[in-house]
Amino acid sequence: MKIWAEFIKGLWKENPVFRQLMGMCPTLAVTNAAINGLAMGLATLFVLLCSNVIVALIKHLIPDKVRIPSYIIIIATFVTIADLFLAAFFPEIQRVLGLFIPLIVVNCIILGRAEAFASKNNVKFALIDALGMGIGFTWALTLLGIIRELLGMGTVFGLQVMGTNFTPWIIFILPPGAFLTLGVLLGIINTFSNKKTTKTSCH
Repeated sequence: MKIWAEFIKGLWKENPVFRQLMGMCPTLAVTNAAINGLAMGLATLFVLLCSNVIVALIKHLIPDKVRIPSYIIIIATFVTIADLFLAAFFPEIQRVLGLFIPLIVVNCIILGRAEAFASKNNVKFALIDALGMGIGFTWALTLLGIIRELLGMGTVFGLQVMGTNFTPWIIFILPPGAFLTLGVLLGIINTFSNKKTTKTSCH
């Protein structure tokens, strides 16, 4: 049960995007299309998974005074692997995501999980935590990308969804559309969560 709780917390209760508002730079910058959100989420999931496991494995070998620089070196290694993989096999996506792949190194989600969780738990729990947080981040970015692409271009993952009479709302694929979409989603999620909390309290 504890393992399951550690996994699902990142999916909803402690979702990095919708609950903790972490990693806002890639969340707002690359989600103008569903495929971009999915690719950024999966790249972050890979880095988070690998770095959490390595930190949990070698935490006792890292002196306290240099733990943060050590974590950054570990994270940067896996970010480089992810960047080179995308460049080799998915060059178009890598070009679109651009600078935001290397910036995963300083993503507060990655460093935060390494410092707050992986360095204090065993490999099994570090792995589960990374999976939950990484998948939570991925589905949040993908959802934002789907909504923005659908309203801004009439497509989802490049496939035409809206009819020929649909007029795209270009604002949704522009920077203001990212803030607007995220704000509306946060409002809906908070309203739903507050109602659920109220019902639980009444019972």
